[in-house]
Amino acid sequence: MVSVSMNVNGKPASGEVEGRTLLSAFLRENLKLTGTHIGCDTSQCGACVVHVDGKAVKACTMLAAEADGSEVKTIEGMANADGSLGVVQQAFQDHHGLQCGFCTPGMVMSAAALLSENPNPSEAEIREYLEGNLCRCTGYHNIVKAIMAAAGQDVSKIAAE
Repeated sequence: MVSVSMNVNGKPASGEVEGRTLLSAFLRENLKLTGTHIGCDTSQCGACVVHVDGKAVKACTMLAAEADGSEVKTIEGMANADGSLGVVQQAFQDHHGLQCGFCTPGMVMSAAALLSENPNPSEAEIREYLEGNLCRCTGYHNIVKAIMAAAGQDVSKIAAE
């Protein structure tokens, strides 16, 4: 067993885990933060994206022990302090950037990471950044609109697919 300690969504979190425990499993099973979804366990779908020390990471590809001492942010930490939806979450709601919702936490986390790196991305840049996130429902069009809206851009610039 390995002791791990990290700050998750601004709060200290620790636990004893097997050395092979993935960060996604630690978040879901130990901390009961089930917003981090497990879609494939092979790093293909992006449903498990979280931020580790400010960088977007697929939590199914990182051991919990590797996050020891890190700042981790999950979808549960994306809301405003008063509990209302954060900017990216609200944009996804306003622009219908979700359907079944399974990919949504990973999409929101990836979108937030993109906007922190590039506050004014083009449609092409958004689509390229989301290549590691799969959605079977939306066709991505409204997800791209939502991200552009969160960036404060005019979504009417997006060509109809």
